[in-house]
Amino acid sequence: MLHKTRGIALSYIRYRESSIIAKVYTETFGIQSYIVNSVRSSRSKSNRIALFQPLTLLDLVVYHKNKSDTLHRISEIKCRIPFHSLPFEIIKSSLSLFLTEILIKSLREEEENIPLFNFLEEAVLYLDNAEKGYENFHLHVLAQLALYLGFGMETAADLVNELRENHYPLVPDARQKEALQTWLSAPFGTPVLLDRARRLSLLEMLVFFYKIHLDSLGEIKSLEVLHEVLN
Repeated sequence: MLHKTRGIALSYIRYRESSIIAKVYTETFGIQSYIVNSVRSSRSKSNRIALFQPLTLLDLVVYHKNKSDTLHRISEIKCRIPFHSLPFEIIKSSLSLFLTEILIKSLREEEENIPLFNFLEEAVLYLDNAEKGYENFHLHVLAQLALYLGFGMETAADLVNELRENHYPLVPDARQKEALQTWLSAPFGTPVLLDRARRLSLLEMLVFFYKIHLDSLGEIKSLEVLHEVLN
């Protein structure tokens, strides 16, 4: 049966000679994997594989036969909102790779979650359109994403308590707690002053917080690149 849905591309792997298996977070079906044929063929007249670059916003018509199937197919696909800057600026692309890795390792629901989808789309569009003041974007996303994943903090004190209970060696200082409290409810782009050292240590705390709740998180490989780029 064919279904229309919005989607956010996350990743893909090569499949057979010219195809890929793409992982997409969809508005209607949650996280899904799709076989896409003939996108790596030299004979292909289109550059459809570019549609599966991280965080590309998509309009899809997909074929889902059974809910138990782990692989589905895409009937139609197009870019819904083309990016202006996200793939072309090194800081933004590094932030997007970090967010993509977090999403791949944390999204598990294979069902509709419109509030989460809208939140992620809003985050992606903000990052693409922001001209300045987005150095805290990844922290802001982590603070609010946890709410949608079911283990969010109500206050910054919740993070302090969980870090202590799990024997983490650091806890947020007053400035970091103030920043975190702002991000828990403020829209993207809300100005928050935080120096580099505090930003990096708070990021490590938030990643550890995610690891407390998500066994699947493991090592975040994009962290090293992000640290280097934001240095």
